[in-house]
Amino acid sequence: MSSDADPNTNVAGPEDGRVLRGARNRRVIVEALLELIREGEMQPTAEQVAKRAGVGTRTVFRHFDDMEGLYAEMDARIAAEALPLLQSSRASDGPLGERVQNLARERARLFERIAPFKRSGNIQRPRSTFLQERHAEFARRLRADVASIFAPELQQGSESLLEVLDLLASFEAWDRLRSDQRLGRERAARVIEEGLLAVLGGPQEG
Repeated sequence: MSSDADPNTNVAGPEDGRVLRGARNRRVIVEALLELIREGEMQPTAEQVAKRAGVGTRTVFRHFDDMEGLYAEMDARIAAEALPLLQSSRASDGPLGERVQNLARERARLFERIAPFKRSGNIQRPRSTFLQERHAEFARRLRADVASIFAPELQQGSESLLEVLDLLASFEAWDRLRSDQRLGRERAARVIEEGLLAVLGGPQEG
């Protein structure tokens, strides 16, 4: 090895170490929140998150000003993973039955992925401006997809048709089927598919 080599090359200094630790702590804090919600803890406290992450409560608030900031970080993580699931069924020029089936299956994948976090967010939403805004944005996105997919039918239908289709394909309808009516995933998707076809006047199996 040459004696002229820079001794500081590839050696992390104290500042680099602090940055790495900070990034790691931030990551494990968000992951702790996600884990708690997946396990059914719909309103995790900062203390619960800190304990699961293996850090102090002060560390949580060193990285996030409040729980709202932590939820914002969680939302960004979930959106990055889940929103691409909305990309598959927007074409409006295929057979109606195929479009309905694609939408029902797509919503099943999406809603199953986000269900625990959406339920948690719904509980927290009355006290959170951020979650209120994100809920409204998500609802607009879902509605726009329905309007795009069924554009030909909407041009000929009543002014209430979009409202009914948006309702049937909503997370709230899915959550009722899964949580209150206790239907399995496949049957819930089929119920939504049949409901959309009934409203749109499309073919249904006997």
